[in-house]
Amino acid sequence: MLPQWTPLPLLLLLLHQSGAASFCTKADQCALGQEIKPVAVPVPAQARYDYTRIYQVELASEEHVRLFQALELASDSCSFMGHARVPGQKLTIMVTAAKVADFDDLVHSYNVTHRILNHNFQALIDANYREVAPEGTTPEQFDWKRYHPLESIYDWLDSLAKKRPEVVSLLDLGSSTQGLPIKGVRIAFGKENLTSVFVESGIHAREWIAPATATYFIDQLLNSEDPVVQEMARSHNWLIFPSVNPDGYRYTFQGDRMWRKNRALFGICRGVDLNRNFPFHWNVTGASGDPCRYDYSGPSAGSEVETQRIVQFLEHNVQSERIRTFISLHSYSQMIMFPYGHSAERVENYQDLKEIGQLAAQRIKDVSGRIYKSGSIYETIYPSSGGSKDWAHGHLKIPITYSYELRGPADSEDLFILSASEIEPTAGEAFAALQTIVQEAGKRGYYQ
Repeated sequence: MLPQWTPLPLLLLLLHQSGAASFCTKADQCALGQEIKPVAVPVPAQARYDYTRIYQVELASEEHVRLFQALELASDSCSFMGHARVPGQKLTIMVTAAKVADFDDLVHSYNVTHRILNHNFQALIDANYREVAPEGTTPEQFDWKRYHPLESIYDWLDSLAKKRPEVVSLLDLGSSTQGLPIKGVRIAFGKENLTSVFVESGIHAREWIAPATATYFIDQLLNSEDPVVQEMARSHNWLIFPSVNPDGYRYTFQGDRMWRKNRALFGICRGVDLNRNFPFHWNVTGASGDPCRYDYSGPSAGSEVETQRIVQFLEHNVQSERIRTFISLHSYSQMIMFPYGHSAERVENYQDLKEIGQLAAQRIKDVSGRIYKSGSIYETIYPSSGGSKDWAHGHLKIPITYSYELRGPADSEDLFILSASEIEPTAGEAFAALQTIVQEAGKRGYYQ
């Protein structure tokens, strides 16, 4: 018997082995003298990455930069993790099996230094799907040793609000593009006149470690026995949304593990990169106007339902909830970044944000030995515009604004497919860094 929830690649294999469907042609009549009618078993469509390779290339010259810029525009068989921008840059590219020979010829023809990070990406995805908690997992069984589908996360949030109604309030930003709720929680222990910390997670669907980390934050704030954590939890109110892109997150379980955007339909392509859609210096750099690209910024600033839900909630609550800290969770590359992404312009409290970020990165090193970089988005990772954290800081004037890029490192062989064994250490170090951010911001007077 199949479990209630089975990863689709495994389901297809089991159906094939069980003989659940038979196929023949009229020409051969199935060698039985008569046509056998196929059994009508719906076969779910699932993206596959069999023998897809992950390359890391080093751009040694302007010629190399132009070469890979042209390749990204011309090929839908090469998925770029970032854009070719400057000589000296390292770039990660996913190449489908059918184009591996062409890509290999290209890098050798132009003497591009490169290495292969992964020879069969599908094997990594298959292993990741096996780390998903089955459908029907109860809130009491919720943990951080497995990844959880959207429904399990929401059931867990519901249960927290029922068990701890004096502390936990269920929040719903409203419906997504495809009609799913965007749920979160408000954690408040009842003290008066506190500032609030807002945590947004899962805006990029394939970054499973982000919702897992957000739920870990919730659990620690409610259940930690560490008096330092208990004091921090009670000194602020907390507004935490594990998955602000629920359509995309659900689709990574049902359709394409590497899906990034929301699921809005634009002709032959789907999806807007919600972290390029916010109405602050929208679409000026590091974003695409092509709906088929992974970083499509949308038809207009703030066009997407999910963006609008976040904007409306924050604009309505930023003063009443005294939101002074905005945290956005992403992966991967091990960075703690602050605004801005659209330009090298320095925010008014740049020095404080830089110093606090560096202290948070040092805290992670002390806790786990992992090295995180800290700096502005523009300086640290790449130029980008229309991001939620830039909007939160630039438009709403939320002073303490950070975006995490969680594990693994920038040259990770796994990209966004982080093993479930990494959930607790990743979330633990991120929470330790959050403690440092909040403590240091408090020392500098940001919560008065």
